[in-house]
Amino acid sequence: MRDTLSQAMKDAMKAKDTRRLATVRLIMAAIKDRDIAMRAPGHEQISDEDILQVLAKMIKQREESTKIYAENGRADLADQEREEMEIIRSFMPEQLSDEKVREICAGVIAETGAAGLRDMGKCVALLKERYPGQMDFGKASAILKELLK
Repeated sequence: MRDTLSQAMKDAMKAKDTRRLATVRLIMAAIKDRDIAMRAPGHEQISDEDILQVLAKMIKQREESTKIYAENGRADLADQEREEMEIIRSFMPEQLSDEKVREICAGVIAETGAAGLRDMGKCVALLKERYPGQMDFGKASAILKELLK
């Protein structure tokens, strides 16, 4: 994942694509911050799964910013945030559809034998292990909650 981002930064520099370059630099800075925060003996860098979580968090931040800018009549800033979201999404695996997430959640419930809300943590952990970066776990949790009632 880091190699992909480094290459994207080089390509953006060569193409003089300032928006893409700035966004990739923001991504790399966020990853570096997480590396420093998570630093422990024997672990110098975060995993690709953690990088996907960083990217998902960055997208959520930009979605919120876009909404605020749009509400306050700042279409130019909202467009800028949307562009950054698209660039960040280009580094993530394709997101699963809501129907597919519901289907997967039902399968995980059956597989784990979950019977109630107390088993929700077990289901979410399994989803995070199998589908990192491919689904919004907030939505998946809501679906699990609905299915486990």
